[in-house]
Amino acid sequence: MGKKLFSLLAVTAVLFTGCTLAPKYTRPEAPVPASWPSGPAYDNAQVPPGAPAAAGLKWREFFTDERLRKVIETALKNNRDLRVAALNMERARALYGIRRAELLPTVDADGSGSRQRVPADLSSGGKAATTTQYGVKLGISSWEIDFFGRIRSLKDAALQEYLATEQARRGAHLLLVSEVATAYLTFAADRENLGLARSTLETQQAAYRLIRKRIDAGLSNELDLRQAQTRVDAARVDAALYSRLAAQDENAMNLLVGSKVPTEWLPDNLSLVSPTREISPGVSSEVLRRRPDILQAELLLKAADANIGAARAALFPRISLTTAFGTASSELSGLFKSGSESWNFSPQIVVPIFDARAWSALDAIKVEREIAVARYEKSIQAAFREVADTLAVRGTVEDQLSAQRSLVEAASETYRLSDLRYTKGIDSFLGVLDAQRSLYAAQQGLISIRLAKFASQVRLYEVMGGGSR
Repeated sequence: MGKKLFSLLAVTAVLFTGCTLAPKYTRPEAPVPASWPSGPAYDNAQVPPGAPAAAGLKWREFFTDERLRKVIETALKNNRDLRVAALNMERARALYGIRRAELLPTVDADGSGSRQRVPADLSSGGKAATTTQYGVKLGISSWEIDFFGRIRSLKDAALQEYLATEQARRGAHLLLVSEVATAYLTFAADRENLGLARSTLETQQAAYRLIRKRIDAGLSNELDLRQAQTRVDAARVDAALYSRLAAQDENAMNLLVGSKVPTEWLPDNLSLVSPTREISPGVSSEVLRRRPDILQAELLLKAADANIGAARAALFPRISLTTAFGTASSELSGLFKSGSESWNFSPQIVVPIFDARAWSALDAIKVEREIAVARYEKSIQAAFREVADTLAVRGTVEDQLSAQRSLVEAASETYRLSDLRYTKGIDSFLGVLDAQRSLYAAQQGLISIRLAKFASQVRLYEVMGGGSR
């Protein structure tokens, strides 16, 4: 009897758990243009033929600087935010396992024994009696047969949420790689600015000493000395500023990495950092759908569809089974003898008649689905804007860099000629002061633009959903 009963339950499970009331998923149209923006800012954003797409390029292949690779690899091992993202994924996977297990019956084994004395006035034979009973049962308690797909929909929702946490982990991985690289480049730029400030300070101190000697020789005046002093003090201020910024950059990098970055891994200037590989953004914005954050938003949208199915199923009857089979005897030795078999079979159906909460819950979940659609569309729009902004930088930074280099050369020559004219007594020191100030600002601007170029390459890799492995 037991084998027939469990065969019946197995067939029932197969027949009654194959459908759900969840709506068929349809991916929303992307609310962005099919191609990237065009115009003067993007004309020079082209890449060499054969450049790989970011999504298929591993970060170790994108970053060519060996020291930077070591820093990133250490961060991926130690960073706490990435560890939390991985643990969230493990938790979601466990929750999905719980939902999936609800489709299957819970089988329990139960052994019992009892001994009872019945008084004579309560005994059917008019005499006191002592009864003994032993039993062993294997049974299923309140197993819901998922006829309308309520549990299956909840399982599907848990699956999509688990997959969404996997994309969240990928997104955290990619963001960490990008943040570490950007922090590394910023540190290099600030160290280069610090070197420039110290070099300028030495130059200004030398000019100050020279003017003091000229005053002693009667060839200069107090005004020139005070003007030179202002440039010395300004250079001292910048040297202290960039010394502080470099220290703060290192602290930020240590936090991202999760441990102190070895000194030998740190660059002294941007020129010592190897450039990244060129990547192609493609010709269509459709590639954005492969970004981890957009995949995560789409999976959450699918989970919302599954939750609608569960809410709809709650409006229909629920069928559950409680059953057990085993053996019982008044003697322990008779438990497994012929004729001691026992069984019970108790199906139950609950038909909702009036429950206003169920209808309100369905309405709420439908609204949540619309919210998920809006978030999905917003994530695509934000991604498109991020790529477009980065391409605008890419399309203009080379012209900006070329113009800034020319400006540095012109300012350097102007400073040389102004200093020469002052030395020969043709012009006042004010001309030298202005020329030196212009040169220093141009050199700082050149470092800033070079940093922007490096950072835009890293940013493009991130916003295009670069490979995480």
